[in-house]
Amino acid sequence: MSFLDEEYLLGSEPARQLYDEIRDLPVLDPHSHLDVQAVARNEGWDDIWEVEGATDHYVWQLMRKRGVPERKITGSASNREKWMALAEVFPQFAGNPTYEWVHLDLKRRFGIEKRISGDTAAEIWTETKAALDSPEMRQQSLLAEMNVEVVSSTDDPVSDLEHHQQLADDLEEITVRPTWRPDTAMQIDEAGWSEYIETLGRATDTDTSDLDGFLTALAVSHEYFEQHGCRASDHGLREVVTKPVSDRRAADIYQRAYASETITSDDVTDFQAYVLERIGELNRDTGWVTQFHIGPVRDYRDSLHDELGSDAGGDVSTQDIELTENLKYFLNRFDAELEIVLYTIDPTHYPTVATISRAFPNVSVGAAWWFNDSPIGMRRQLEYVSTVDLLANHGGMVSDSRKLLSFGSRFEMFRRSLADTAGSMVEQGQIPHDVAEDLVHNVAHDRPAALWQF
Repeated sequence: MSFLDEEYLLGSEPARQLYDEIRDLPVLDPHSHLDVQAVARNEGWDDIWEVEGATDHYVWQLMRKRGVPERKITGSASNREKWMALAEVFPQFAGNPTYEWVHLDLKRRFGIEKRISGDTAAEIWTETKAALDSPEMRQQSLLAEMNVEVVSSTDDPVSDLEHHQQLADDLEEITVRPTWRPDTAMQIDEAGWSEYIETLGRATDTDTSDLDGFLTALAVSHEYFEQHGCRASDHGLREVVTKPVSDRRAADIYQRAYASETITSDDVTDFQAYVLERIGELNRDTGWVTQFHIGPVRDYRDSLHDELGSDAGGDVSTQDIELTENLKYFLNRFDAELEIVLYTIDPTHYPTVATISRAFPNVSVGAAWWFNDSPIGMRRQLEYVSTVDLLANHGGMVSDSRKLLSFGSRFEMFRRSLADTAGSMVEQGQIPHDVAEDLVHNVAHDRPAALWQF
């Protein structure tokens, strides 16, 4: 087997046959960080660094790990300097999925077979720069070329969704859906929360000076997103705590936070639990999926946060969160009433979420997320979910990407890993080949299409 050849990740003949069944299926992406404005404007890129490095935290982290100075990552160096610095250390990324993703991007989107290194950096820079001048390398054309049928962005409740509406008017073959992510509205312990609540009030023409107004504003935003094609909410919390909290208790916490008074960690937990339940009710009434992204510890590296702020590549995972008791109230409150998808950043939590999913038919295990979206991470998760829960009920692949070209490479990696996992079962006599065909087709396309209402 040669590097990224047709047998890439496919360790058996059944795996190769199964991949042929799903390789050309449309891409249905229920969670991404797509720059909707850039897509609406049908922007392109000036150079390969803009394509592969400018927004990719994975690339930044690995460059730092290999000693590249920050000036050549997020700093003042030119894009060419940054690309040359990346290429110089890129061979040392071998074994990390970033090494495969970026090479797949070059091979599939640019037709470039060269391996990235200091020796090839200048040639690749020149070849890709010429290719990027082509209309075929504009964002809307690339989405079509990658066979993206539906992609969901991640959007704050205050968004006016102007660019989603433009894309709905302009695109016929591709649907770009918003996803409602109210995390900021729930972070009453964060600096700037009161100002954000005022912004939410203006966006929804609602007085948010008390809890009732706040809940009304969320409901108005929720309905607005529904009218613009949204079918899911997304909640990214280190630890999701659910429990019954009275209206009076929630109103008291809200008023103290709104007045910038001191609030305790118990206040924060109770308020978030209260709001999550209200959001669950909204989602139930509209038939939306509720996504919980659980476990990231944000901005763990202090010096990086001090220099660059949030979302700079300083996040880590932790085992130290509780799932079973914390989720119990919400799951039972909406048993059989609400589709719920659970993502965990730490793979040691898979046994818990898989058994929860097995116990609740309306709960699904989401894609191997963040640090786990590699061939080994995806295969281990698929094998475990198949053994404990039902692989047929897997939530499907998500790109979770800020980098448009990676949609194709990430979905290809997932589908090859899925085919290899099922192919191993066929080769070992665990399942018949025709059943495996139905299974991989279901996980790659049919199940996500139904779950996410694509």
